[in-house]
This record gives sequence, structure tokens and C-alpha cells, in this order.
Amino acid sequence: MTAPEHSTEVCELASLALIRFTGTDARVFLHNQLTCDVEALTPETSTYGSYCTPKGRMLATFLLFRSGDDYFMQLTAALRELIQKRLSMFILRSKVKAMDATGEWVALGISGIGAAALARLISGTAPAAVHGVTHGKDAIVIRLPGERYELVVPADKAQSVKELLAHRAEVTEPQHWDWLDIRAGIPMITPATQEAFVPQMANLDLIGGVSFTKGCYPGQEIVARTHYRGTLKQRMYRASVPEGENPQPGDKLYAPQTGIQSCGMIVNAAPAPNGLVDVLAVMQIAAAEGGDVHLGAPEGPQLELQPLPYKVAAD
Repeated sequence: MTAPEHSTEVCELASLALIRFTGTDARVFLHNQLTCDVEALTPETSTYGSYCTPKGRMLATFLLFRSGDDYFMQLTAALRELIQKRLSMFILRSKVKAMDATGEWVALGISGIGAAALARLISGTAPAAVHGVTHGKDAIVIRLPGERYELVVPADKAQSVKELLAHRAEVTEPQHWDWLDIRAGIPMITPATQEAFVPQMANLDLIGGVSFTKGCYPGQEIVARTHYRGTLKQRMYRASVPEGENPQPGDKLYAPQTGIQSCGMIVNAAPAPNGLVDVLAVMQIAAAEGGDVHLGAPEGPQLELQPLPYKVAAD
């Protein structure tokens, strides 16, 4: 069931996983591996970011936050094991441990008109600013774009918190949260789209997930070159496809400008409250400006571009 846009909703974010990084070198290690500014992260802030190959192609996108001296990377569960193993390969002599913390916590998403009040009910406090983090008695509360709050609750307290929320909000399926991410323009890299995009193609630079002032990290040279030389030819857009269609991450897009060659790819898709299916799609800027983009084949269903909460433009 997809909730109405103007109610208060809660759902369990069961498709997400957590990697915990501990140790005195965790901050420096992560800062040298990720696209975001880890050194600027405090226990009261969170950030989006990505992890890239040496060629600058994204292996994962994530939300990063702290609790004390520990760092938590939240990403799709389908990539948790792979990313944890890959990052662990580069720890070497650093005093860092990477471990699966998914079973220790339950992530709950609250959205709608009463989201802030519900967050305060559970935790006693709620962040005032987007990407703010508060640490309450029963939850870590993270404010996300689109008037949303995520509660990261210790597993032993999760059931009582869920029951309390269920009496005060409409319980929805995780697909509704996926749609809210799409509406907010927040991409989630999945196995189908690994190594398909440099961060700017998926608008990571527009949502605070890329720092252009930090030092080296895997792929940094290519990411920086794309930014400073203005060579970006693709960006991510939000669009709707007709009801009954079932777009999937990795599905190809087509436009008259490219003929039988693909002009882009679906990043994420979720049903919208209006009965259509909303997608985030990386496509050639020229194709998006032409407004005639089709799903799956040159004569496939046409995408209708929708607004994002931030301006999308070429570098």
C-alpha cells in the first residue's frame, strides 16, 4: 500500500544494512576511501557519499553518520558484504575494524506532517536541520531531505518503538520510502548499477556527497577532472512512467538523438501515490532537454520528466 502524500507514515527500512567502523584510525581511513568529507563529520551531522573504483565509477552510495567515535555506513543490504570486504582489504596496518552491525539496529523511516513530533516522542529530541543527528534515549534520529526522519533503534528496543509508532502513524511498505527518496533525488546504487556512473552523473555532488577540496581517494582524479573540466554529458533526472510498467535498475533508455543506442539507464524505481511509477534515471543531458526519452526500446513507453528539489545542470 502506498500512503497518501499528506498523512504521517512509518515503515521499517529492512532493505538497508549497516557497516560499523571502529578504531582510532577510522576517521582517516574512511576520509581516504570515500567521496564525502569524513573529517568534517561530527556526531551531530550525517552525509551522503559514495565509494568508487580507481576509474571513478561508483560501487555504492550510502548515508554516513557517527555515534561517539564509531562510524556507520548505511547502504543497500544487497551490497553490504561486498563493500565491507572490499574496504577491509585496504585497512592493512590501520587501526580500524569494519563489521556488520545490521543485526544490532533497526532502521525506521518516518515521513509526513507529523514526522518531527513522532521523532521527538521516541527520542525526546529531533534535529532542526537537514542532515542533523540527535542521540536520544531510545534512538539515533537523522533528519533527511523531504521532511523525513530516520530512527536507528537498538534491536532490543525496536519492537516497543514500532508498536508505539504504529498507534500514531500509518504503517507503510518500504516502497513508499523508496519513492520518497526518488522524489528527493537521492540515488541508491544497487548490484544492477554498480560501476555504471561517476558520482556527478547521479547528482551526488548536488546532494553533498562529493567533496572537491579533500585529498585523494579511489577515483578522485577522474571525479575532479569531470568537475573542473566541465566534461559531464549525463545527469540524473526524476521521471514518471505509465501505470502497469515495471522499470528496474539497469533498464536502458532511448531517445531520437541516439537512435538504437542507449541514452541512459534507470537507477531506482518505485510506485507513486498517483498510480504511476516514478524513477530516477541517468541520461544524456541533451536527451533530457529534448524531452522524448523512452523506456526499454526506442518505441517503448515515454518518460515524463518531473521536478527535483534541486537544480540539475551540466558542470
